[in-house]
Amino acid sequence: MDITQILLYAFIFALGLVVGSFLNVCIYRIPLKKSISFPPSSCTNCGKKLSPLELIPVISYMLLRGRCRGCGAGISIKYPVVELLTGFLFIWVFSVLGFSTVFLKYAVLTCILLVVSFIDLEHQIIPDEIVIFSLAAGAVLNIMSRDVSLKSAGIGFFAASGILLLIAIITKGGMGGGDIKLMAAVGLFIGTGPVLLGLFLSFIIGGVISLILIILKLKGRKDYIPFGPFLSIGSLVSALFYNQIIYWYVMRL
Repeated sequence: MDITQILLYAFIFALGLVVGSFLNVCIYRIPLKKSISFPPSSCTNCGKKLSPLELIPVISYMLLRGRCRGCGAGISIKYPVVELLTGFLFIWVFSVLGFSTVFLKYAVLTCILLVVSFIDLEHQIIPDEIVIFSLAAGAVLNIMSRDVSLKSAGIGFFAASGILLLIAIITKGGMGGGDIKLMAAVGLFIGTGPVLLGLFLSFIIGGVISLILIILKLKGRKDYIPFGPFLSIGSLVSALFYNQIIYWYVMRL
């Protein structure tokens, strides 16, 4: 890897950190029905407006030692975690797709799935505002990237979401409406094959992690476990590696 590639990856990572800082705003404010643009960021405990220094991703958390400069209240470790996770995921997506409109599309999808996952983990909801934005973004970015056909996007909209809707009907609420709407948006983003594979991977990942949590007695059998993060992981993996996974599977038959 030459110096140009190193600088490019550093730029992508830094971009991810900055975007991750904005995603933190979305994760905190959207469930509370607050504007994501106004007022400026402030301490959630004392309301002190954050200075530019306090808004630097990750570094500000370390400089402040995880506490508000105004009131001394603890700052959740979630904030630097989201920023770092966004940075590393941007690098991952970039390493697979390179610098292109397709990268832009899946970087946006990555951001959506991150916001969905953290909101679902904390509030057990997937807000309609995110779903609506995802549908609009998916439609526009599909036109720009041209990596998913109109037919595949249209069928994808109904494919996985239809399966989840059927499960919800059969189990009388065993699957949340937010999960159903999320997979409709994801299907529009990535198309029929990838969204169905993503759903399949989500059930596998969700089943394994849920079993581990039960074995470790961190969750009981009847405890609610948000499914949004599993849908997000499965969908992103499928979106980036659909062809490789299908090829690997076929070669093993």
